[in-house]
Parts: sequence; C-alpha cells; structure tokens
Amino acid sequence: MELAEPTHKTTIWEKLSVERIKIELLRTAYGQSMTFLSRFDPRMLIGWYSFFAIAPWFIHNKTVLIGMLLAIAILTYTSKPSVLVLIVLAFGLVTDTAYMLIVALAFGGGFSAALALSTLTLKLLVIALASIAVFSSMDPEKLSDALLSLGMPAQFSFGVAYGYRMLPILIEEYNNLLYSYRLRGRAPLRKGFLGWRALVYMGKISVLAFYPLILNTAKRTRTTVEALEVKGFTYAVKDPRVKRIKLAYLKVLPRDYAFIIVSAIYVAFLFWLGSQFTL
Repeated sequence: MELAEPTHKTTIWEKLSVERIKIELLRTAYGQSMTFLSRFDPRMLIGWYSFFAIAPWFIHNKTVLIGMLLAIAILTYTSKPSVLVLIVLAFGLVTDTAYMLIVALAFGGGFSAALALSTLTLKLLVIALASIAVFSSMDPEKLSDALLSLGMPAQFSFGVAYGYRMLPILIEEYNNLLYSYRLRGRAPLRKGFLGWRALVYMGKISVLAFYPLILNTAKRTRTTVEALEVKGFTYAVKDPRVKRIKLAYLKVLPRDYAFIIVSAIYVAFLFWLGSQFTL
C-alpha cells in the first residue's frame, strides 16, 4: 500500500524569504549559459545594449517605442530572467502608471493626459528589458573582460566582477546578522493593530544589522586586496602580455555581425513605420 506524499503549499512569505532572494540574485548575477544572447561576443552585446539604453530617451514616436519593446520583450523571454527581477519590474511599472494617472487627474487632466505621459513608461520599459536581457545572459567574467577589452581600467573591470561575486555573500551575511539579532533580542509580545509593533521591531533590527555588515565587508575587501597584491595583481594588469592572454578567447564571429545588422535593419524599419503610422 502506497502512502500519499504530504503536500506543502509554498506561501508568499516563503517565496519572498532572504534565501529565495539570494538564489534569484545568483541566477541573475551569474547569467544563463544556454540562452540566445549568450552566444554572442560580450563586446557586441555591450554596444547593442548601449544603443537601446540611450536611444529611447531621444525617441518620442510611440510606434517606434512599441516596436522596440516587442522585440526586446522576446529577447528577454529567451534570456530566462529571474522571477524576482520580473516582479520588481512589474511592481515599478504598476506604481509608475498609477502615479502618472493620479497626477494627471489631480492637475485637471484626464486619461488623454495620462496617455501622453505613457511615453515615458514605454522608454523605461525598453531600457529595463534590454538591461535584463543582456546582463542575464553574461556572467561576471565575460562582462569584466569585455569592459577591459573596450579600454576600461583593469581595476574598474575587476571591481565589476568582484561586486557580482560579493553580492550573494553579502546577502547571506545580512541574513545571518538578522537571525543573530532576533535570537538575542526580544520581539514584542503584542503585535498591535495590523502588526505594527512587529513591523517596527523588524525595521529596527534591519537597520541595526547594516552596521556590522559594513564592517565585515570592509574586512573582506581588505583581505581580498592583500591576497591580490601578494599574487602580483597590480603588476599583472599592467603587462600587455597578460592582457592579451586573458582576452584571447574573445572573438567577433560572423553571427555577431549578423545580429547587429539584423537589429539595425529592424530599427530602420521601425522608424519608417513610425513615419507612416503615428500613434
């Protein structure tokens, strides 16, 4: 006789736990190796992203912006982004739309005024989705090497990769500090109306946990710097032979040129379409 396995429904609080957030950030920070954009050279991706991060600010045609949004949304889907990042993006989009609607109605405008303000939302969506699509497909090493190959200082390029590496460690340490404060502290016996006392208590220990976190981060950074200097990091980054060996795997292939050309043709088509049909 087989026994039925116990079922456990995951609550919303378990999904929003610090451990869950750390896992989602790890997925985002270290990239996906089997996505469409991960096949291309990281330098080409940075150039592609630079256009879609800057150009929307100078475009006011909604037809062009919607066309960009559709293409980038497809690329974002293929990049398998983190659910946490998408939730934050959706929350920002909803609050931004509600804010524009409230402001438009408060100052005597109607839905037409809110619709006019929606152009800014389209621009932000294009930039945000392009960021998610590109940086979810590149691991820290590729991003750091691409910046180094493009002429960025070695210390800056290493700092980018180091920041990616330290992020999950800092979140885990912050979680441990919160646990230690909760073990040594005393939670309010009465939570109050809607649990306001418990919220104030959690907010207080959350702020207090930042101080030891900053101290521990400074200690880790100093240890890392000393270890790098012992291994000759400063001398190595100034040697052109080391840089050439480190960046030897970066190669621009025909598929990279094809991706840029197809993107340029698509953007040109959107501008033509926008001149014919203006929303």
